[in-house]
Amino acid sequence: MADIIYPNGCRPLVEDLGTDELIRRLKTLANVLQTMDQDDNLHQQYIPLALHLLDDFFIHHQSRDVQLLIACCVADVLRVYAPEAPYKEQEQIKTIFKFFIKQLHGLKDPRDPSFKRYFYLLENLAFVKSFNMCFELEDCQEIFYELFSTVFKIINDQHSVKVKNFFLDVLSPLITEADNLSVELLDLILINIVEPNKSANKHAYQLTEQLLIKTGEALESPIKIFFNQVLVLDKPNPKLAISQKIYDIIYELNQINGEVLCSVLPQLENKLLSTDDAERLRATTLLARMFSEKDSQLSKKYQWLLRVFFGRFCDITESVRVKCVQSSMHFLLNHPHLQADITEKLRLRNHDLDEMVRHEVVMAIVETAKRDFKIVAEAPELLEIVRERTLDKRYKIRRDAMNGLAYIYKRAICEPNDLSEEVKQQVDWIKNKILHGYYKVGLEDRLLVERLLITCLVPYKLAPEERMMKLYHLLGDLDANATKAFVELQKNQMKTRNTVSEWVKLHNSKEFTPRLLNQLSAKQATIAKLLPDPLKAAEYLTQFSTNMRKDAQLLRCIHIVLKRDVSCKECTDTMSVLLKKLGAHVMTNLYYNTVKMLIERVASVMVDKESIGVLIGLIEKCIQGDGKICEEIGIKRHEAGERGLKLLSMLSYVFSAHFFTDTTLRHLIALLSYEHEYVAPLVLKTLTHLGRYQPLIDEAYPTILEELAPICKDFALMGTPKQAKHAVRCIFVNSQSSAATDGAGGGGCGNSGGAASTTTQTVHQIFNEIIEALRIGLVPNCEYQRTMIVTLGHIAYNMPQAFLIPVKNMIARRIVKELLIQEVPAQREYDLPEEEWCEQEDLPPDTLCKLDALKTMARWLLGLRTDVHAAQKTFRMLAAFVNQRGDLLAQNRLVPAEKSWLRLGAACAMLKVCEQKGVGDQFSAEQYLQLSQLMVDPVLEVRDVFARKLHKGLGKGLPRNCLPLDFMGYYALAGLETDRKLHDQVRHYVETDVNRRREYLKTVAMTSPDSSTESQSLHILPDYMLAFAIPVLVNEPSFTNHQDYAQLRKMEKCLRFILELLMAKRESFVYGFYKQLLELIKQREYSPGADKDRMQNNYKMWALSDLAMHIIDAKIGQCESAKGTFSMPLQLPDMYFKQPADPNFQNTEIYIPLDIYTLGEGIPRTSKAPTNATLGRNVEKRNSDVLMLEDDNSQENNLFDNIRVADTTEPMAKRTRGAAAAAKS
Repeated sequence: MADIIYPNGCRPLVEDLGTDELIRRLKTLANVLQTMDQDDNLHQQYIPLALHLLDDFFIHHQSRDVQLLIACCVADVLRVYAPEAPYKEQEQIKTIFKFFIKQLHGLKDPRDPSFKRYFYLLENLAFVKSFNMCFELEDCQEIFYELFSTVFKIINDQHSVKVKNFFLDVLSPLITEADNLSVELLDLILINIVEPNKSANKHAYQLTEQLLIKTGEALESPIKIFFNQVLVLDKPNPKLAISQKIYDIIYELNQINGEVLCSVLPQLENKLLSTDDAERLRATTLLARMFSEKDSQLSKKYQWLLRVFFGRFCDITESVRVKCVQSSMHFLLNHPHLQADITEKLRLRNHDLDEMVRHEVVMAIVETAKRDFKIVAEAPELLEIVRERTLDKRYKIRRDAMNGLAYIYKRAICEPNDLSEEVKQQVDWIKNKILHGYYKVGLEDRLLVERLLITCLVPYKLAPEERMMKLYHLLGDLDANATKAFVELQKNQMKTRNTVSEWVKLHNSKEFTPRLLNQLSAKQATIAKLLPDPLKAAEYLTQFSTNMRKDAQLLRCIHIVLKRDVSCKECTDTMSVLLKKLGAHVMTNLYYNTVKMLIERVASVMVDKESIGVLIGLIEKCIQGDGKICEEIGIKRHEAGERGLKLLSMLSYVFSAHFFTDTTLRHLIALLSYEHEYVAPLVLKTLTHLGRYQPLIDEAYPTILEELAPICKDFALMGTPKQAKHAVRCIFVNSQSSAATDGAGGGGCGNSGGAASTTTQTVHQIFNEIIEALRIGLVPNCEYQRTMIVTLGHIAYNMPQAFLIPVKNMIARRIVKELLIQEVPAQREYDLPEEEWCEQEDLPPDTLCKLDALKTMARWLLGLRTDVHAAQKTFRMLAAFVNQRGDLLAQNRLVPAEKSWLRLGAACAMLKVCEQKGVGDQFSAEQYLQLSQLMVDPVLEVRDVFARKLHKGLGKGLPRNCLPLDFMGYYALAGLETDRKLHDQVRHYVETDVNRRREYLKTVAMTSPDSSTESQSLHILPDYMLAFAIPVLVNEPSFTNHQDYAQLRKMEKCLRFILELLMAKRESFVYGFYKQLLELIKQREYSPGADKDRMQNNYKMWALSDLAMHIIDAKIGQCESAKGTFSMPLQLPDMYFKQPADPNFQNTEIYIPLDIYTLGEGIPRTSKAPTNATLGRNVEKRNSDVLMLEDDNSQENNLFDNIRVADTTEPMAKRTRGAAAAAKS
């Protein structure tokens, strides 16, 4: 002890001192050492003291203060003697620095009274870089690991910036000045930058982040070695925590200091091309994130690696492709220079076989639009990708694609933005695409379109003025298909609204009898079909019905929502109240979601009385040619007025109640003063729709009717034909009292041109004046001849009994005698078309008058309904037009286009009359067969229009107000159609008509199982069309020889055309029915035609029967189970088939050449035909593909089972309307 020298003022440090005294002496020594400066020679005498301080007594002293003071003194000794410390032995150095590390734990709590001295120790160590002495130790990495671990543990949010900086100063040199870095220490450092450590100790993460930035250059080599071991050699060290988080480490390192990865990132190419799916996915996920992040320069720095990454868009594994597609949103948002590449990759994946990939493509683009709308709005290629997915086979993908497009449309068109007009035009097609979705078969698609209409295309939350502007814009330039979809959407919602309204009204009853409960159940079943998953919907509707009976406020709310004249605001507010009563709005609350879906379908939040007034004002400004308004709406000036009035007409049909204000009605009448040709017809049509909802003669509006009547009279006598038609309809409908008008249906009725009941008609005085004016003024070649003809036709249709004699006289004299059968002058002053077809407007005036005269005669007959004599005479004249190819008098003075139009007009008039039971049943078999020739008319446009009219007539008003089933036989001639487009269109017509009739029969069988419906089946069953197709084909002029191969092949085409569609659904096909029907035809003779052609026609008819049977047998092959039996006897219509004169007649021959139509092995090739029994056995042996399976348990068999015995209590008519009658049981 005697050789230890202490600085002046310091007393010796001995072991027998008390703790307090020892602390005082150490503080004195520490203060003196702090003041000492470095001097190589001056302080050599204190070396023994420095060694004395390392005595175990002091280092392991029980007092923390003693240990802290010793540590400060030793640290100062190292500072004073630096760079040659008095401690030379490795054990001493190791002891010192482990002692320092232990003392650094005292920095954990800055509120500790001794914190300043701990801070001094840290500052001293950082300033002197004392830990650098450890580099001389063999196990220095162990000390460094302990130091780093201690610092990462103690650093916290209470530490000041200075403390954190000194930590950094202590640690940094140990990395930058080290020759190597152990992987354990690298593991300890890097684990702080990944989860969960990153979140659990944010301050350790921040210190590590600063450390990596400061020592990046030194860390590059050890990091490279570590990742080379893992990524290239694939030998990860399982003891290291970071071995399990390789890709997370790379990502975080790139975020902190990307320079350390210069040698690492190229190694990822191997992982991108790995055969291990999981490895490729992890590498792809990492690079997708790194390349696509904002401000990332990697795509420019590592272009070859980016190309390899882009290759993963076509990876064989679905999860890798999904990850690539998901990253594309970030590429689009953050890297505009890569937009073209990303768009191309998305375009490829847009057709991916995996639905998840296709869905992610849609979501990537949609989410991009939500974050940066302009990127997508200004990129037509991206929009086109989403557009294609609206046709995806998966509803989820279609739904999100439609939602995305609707969002883009709403942002671009319906919300304020700074987009250019050019960009807005680029997205304007979206409205068409969304409305086209209403053509989808699935109910979910239709409900989606209905919701998008009121939320995005015409947002219901907009103010009335703005909302009507958007509605006007929407309908202003829709394409034809989208317009039809919009109209159909509104009609369907109207029907749904009426159905739900009827159901809700039943809840007003005080007593719920069994009968009333049955009515409720029936209505609920109907409504459930209007929602997805009808079974579940029915369950929740029952619950909703129960709640309405218990909760008067709930019932009152639904009544308000369904109120016809409810305002948009009132409807919206009431819906909010109503939905709150349904429970929590969560996906698991299926009751809430079902009722909400129903309420959305029936709620009227698009138009109300206020908005209708606004809309009419806008339309009037557009009619006046207000360029500013047209520009704001976004419609061309010359189209704006007409499109607006068409919109108004449609709304008047669906939302009639909103039009009934004095201001609105007078405003509509004021519009009639405009001279534009399109104005009056559309305004009058609008008023007609309103009249069907509530005639103007009722209640408070008779004065308006009196103002309207003289205007309509002028249109009827001196307007255009269109104006005349709508003028007559308007006054007629609005002059009928409510008792005679079908006001149900939400403002419209199914038959827009239907006459009121003749027993309740009210004839307005103005019609007497019009009839008198027609009697005097309707003369040949008068100025308004065509207009007056149209007026006469509509008066005759709507009020047949009121003006029976005057109308009949004018029809006979003015229409028939002075116009239709009048000779055509040899010289005409008009410009005549040269082609065989032209637009109707290009026809000369006299021909146009004749066309309207033909329509007038049809309307007259439809009005009379039961005048058999008039019908027969009219049919003869119309058939003559058809038979003479349009040139009634055969003068050959009409040009081909006129002939085409006149025979088409006569044919369409015949079809129209045939829809009406009574007068429509008076045509003869010859006239029926002559009319069929329009299906093979030499002019394509004639065939097209006739087929369209035929289809319309067959599908309208099942079962009573449509064309009888006879006319479905015409479709067989479409097998000869040479125009592919028309051929496909007619095929679609046949398919639609067949399915519609079968669905109707199913509905009838389920709802009315009693025998009263059985006779209806005979008039509707589409399978009977074969019995009418055969006479039509027999009459085909090109079919003259039943053994001519070429002709038979044509007939085969015709029969296949209808049979393939009739046999398309195996559950709807009964072999026995067709076999019995065709065998029955073989036992009959052909009824129409001259006697000299009788046998030839019979042979053709029997050959066609054999041919049809051959086609059917060829389809079903040898499958016995497909040949179901049909035991009920059938009867053929006498109009086309008659009993042979010989009562014992048996026809067992085959009339088709067997060497061409070989039906099976064993049939001898001789002129002697085998019997039907032999034919049947041979057919069963044939090895053909089986298209039909057994039908014993088929639901569709009910269609045939329900056809039993026709009601024979009534006398037999000349012709059984619509189908063959069943024979008596």
